[in-house]
Amino acid sequence: MRRFEKFAIGMAGVAIAVTLASGMEVAMAVQAETTPNIICVILDELGYYELSCMGHPEMKTPNMDRMASEGVRFTQFLAGSSACAPTRCALLTGKHTGHATVRSNGGFAPLLPGEETIGSVLKKSGYATGGFGKWGVGGRGTSGVPEKHGFDVFFGYYDQVHAHTYFPRYLIRNSEEVPLPGNTGNPAEGETFSHYRIYEEAMNFIRENAERPFFCYLPWTPPHGHWGFPKDDPAWEQYKDKEDWPKNAREYAAMVNMIDRQLGEMRDLLQELGIAENTLIVFTGDNGGSEYFRSEERPAGFFGPNVNPHTGVRFRGGKRNFYEGGLRVPAIAYWPGRIEGGRVSDHLGYFPDLLPTFAEVAGAQPPEGLDGISFLPTLLGKGEQPQHEYLYWEDNAFKAVRMENWKAIRLYRRDKPWELYDLSQDIGETDDVAEQFPTILAKLIGLAEQAHTPVVEGEIYDRELIEKDRKYFEKKGKGK
Repeated sequence: MRRFEKFAIGMAGVAIAVTLASGMEVAMAVQAETTPNIICVILDELGYYELSCMGHPEMKTPNMDRMASEGVRFTQFLAGSSACAPTRCALLTGKHTGHATVRSNGGFAPLLPGEETIGSVLKKSGYATGGFGKWGVGGRGTSGVPEKHGFDVFFGYYDQVHAHTYFPRYLIRNSEEVPLPGNTGNPAEGETFSHYRIYEEAMNFIRENAERPFFCYLPWTPPHGHWGFPKDDPAWEQYKDKEDWPKNAREYAAMVNMIDRQLGEMRDLLQELGIAENTLIVFTGDNGGSEYFRSEERPAGFFGPNVNPHTGVRFRGGKRNFYEGGLRVPAIAYWPGRIEGGRVSDHLGYFPDLLPTFAEVAGAQPPEGLDGISFLPTLLGKGEQPQHEYLYWEDNAFKAVRMENWKAIRLYRRDKPWELYDLSQDIGETDDVAEQFPTILAKLIGLAEQAHTPVVEGEIYDRELIEKDRKYFEKKGKGK
């Protein structure tokens, strides 16, 4: 039964009153009786400071800026990990990487059979569930494929290595190959730009489900490289003449601008369908910014993703480590009429919080054993916001634990000692105070030990199929 049909039945007893109400009052009544839609957008490696609303001098992101000015922007929202696969696992399952199934970026570890995700939780509550982009937590031929974890449809890349090209020979829909015309295997050029197809499928999903609650998961691959970009895209026009820039840097900036344009188009579509005020949009990046295109003149990367353009203060590290540069991501939540616009929140949260938050928005029952905490009270500015006792990360090389402004980190692959930083005084993590505060460090180490459980990985059924998707482009003139 469609959501508006449900509403009509429920309102039968007050039909006369409704007919006398103004159009706006009717619209408000309809919205009050409907279940909110949820859209979650994750860009691949967009840096914390790579938005024009953050003062970036070169990036042009007017639609992201508008979402921030009309919604709430978070200053302390952290990724689930510092690389593609584990950060997506933490987001989808609500578990930090001490408990999650996928904890490293090796590419083969899938979700467990039957493991709960945001998709499965919302699907049980009557949501249409669609994903469009890079899955990364279970390739074809494994127990981790999205259609086995609550998604009615997933279109894009299942394997993260497959997603390293924007011109693959094919994409995947529910484990079936969808050929892309004119693509030969060259990673940087072809006739069919994959993101256009992914974006079109996502917008069609929204149109097709406008009259029922939906969850639209958009883990989009831009601006991650290998780079290659259609030179007839309007975004390229803004950067093509910057010939003193590295070519890939121009393509990177154009990709960010393209995504910004598409976010504006998506908001326009929600307005056109009459569901904008019943749709929560959460926008973020998948891990800390990569310092691409470094040079002597720009040692923090050409676009300085981890450098405050106003102060010059730099987050330490970047992708693949657990310093702030590897974990701190842009995060904006937008919900017209529900989230007060223009707010900036220093609430401390991370990717495992998204599942319980979306479940609460949807009135769904989250699974047991989550590490995340709903931050809906912060989104709405109502009620008491629970806080984390601590946040935790691990992978094959690093461990990190944060308690309020204290953060301990260890490169345990090389058996390094624990480091300790007071982020309230040292956001750049340059002053290790482990010796000055041994009691605090001991507490954080104890929390890290408490947070870790042995890894239990999902199942691989067809390694040959997995390998096919990972051999996605020609290398040195040979078909790969």
